[in-house]
Amino acid sequence: MTGAADWRALGTSVRLVTTDPALLDSCNLLLARHLAEVDATCSRFRQDSELAALDGTDGRPVKVSPLLAEALAVALRAAEATDGAVDPTVGSAMNALGYDRDFQLIQEDGRPVRLTVRPVPGWRLVTLDRTTGTVTVPAGVRLDLGATAKAWAADRAATMLAEAAGCGVLVSLGGDTAVAGRPPHGGWRIRVQDATGPVDEIPARGSSDMVSIRGGGLATSGTTARRWRRGAQELHHIIDPYTGLPAQTPWRTVTVAAATCVDANAASTAALVKGAGAERWLTRLALPARLVANDGTVLTTPGWPSPTSEPGPGFPAPAGDDRSARPGGDLSARPAFEDEAVRPIRGSGGGAPRNGSGRGGGGETPSTSATTRAAA
Repeated sequence: MTGAADWRALGTSVRLVTTDPALLDSCNLLLARHLAEVDATCSRFRQDSELAALDGTDGRPVKVSPLLAEALAVALRAAEATDGAVDPTVGSAMNALGYDRDFQLIQEDGRPVRLTVRPVPGWRLVTLDRTTGTVTVPAGVRLDLGATAKAWAADRAATMLAEAAGCGVLVSLGGDTAVAGRPPHGGWRIRVQDATGPVDEIPARGSSDMVSIRGGGLATSGTTARRWRRGAQELHHIIDPYTGLPAQTPWRTVTVAAATCVDANAASTAALVKGAGAERWLTRLALPARLVANDGTVLTTPGWPSPTSEPGPGFPAPAGDDRSARPGGDLSARPAFEDEAVRPIRGSGGGAPRNGSGRGGGGETPSTSATTRAAA
């Protein structure tokens, strides 16, 4: 038996599931506090957030909180691991397209925008010194942590709650799903689908698939859910690194399983940006993935969802990071499907451009019997 709670935070849906229903309320309270801290630290849409304060630093190194330093380190690592296909310097490009506030506040058929080809500045311009806790953001560069922050928050929350409660925990933030602790019998069953909708209903349109995970994370990124119009232009939130415009991609959704939710989400977002080369890139990384083309064709990479495969655990840890050496740790120790030993991956490969983009995201609210859905 499990207990589940659903609500909203960070501009998206939140779902918490615990294997001990008696601990649900206390875990939910801890989760709410954690997400409030993340929002106050990392939100691009709050003028009083710590991230927004970096907009006015004009290239000066500034001291940041340990929480923001961690979030920035995760974002920069994702950029490096995806060869820049996921890039936190995409903020100005998002604003230029009208995505300058919480998505629910974006007006359909708003004022027309001029679509100007302008590559994003590039993540290498951002300097983070973890020793001093300072970050340097060049003047005119606006950061957006949307491609990593929700998934990172889900990872942190699942681990924190599982340790505090001593039970199995699933945390989903807009479909970016992380699990920790002892899973239910048979694992955490999650329905992956293209279309958003109520958690307990099979979608009336679009394909779906049921998978089971015992650890790590699962994330879906797509171009179908977060769409809006500006004049005659229909836009979405996955930005092409070369143009600073919505990516022209053959995929409408990509779902990836990895050792952490943040790796899964970075890979699924990068796959949309990489386009036709995504399947080969994901296969090279040995990441189990499900790619749905715009015409509805479904392709999968080796390891999806066979429990006898050897799915790759995610991107390699940066130099000096000891996570890959810890049993059951984040990056090189835990497979995405089932609990089997896997070979650590030592290179991201792929052919994405140096300067990337991306604001990834999962979909809507998975649960032990429900879904990760099109990108939120």
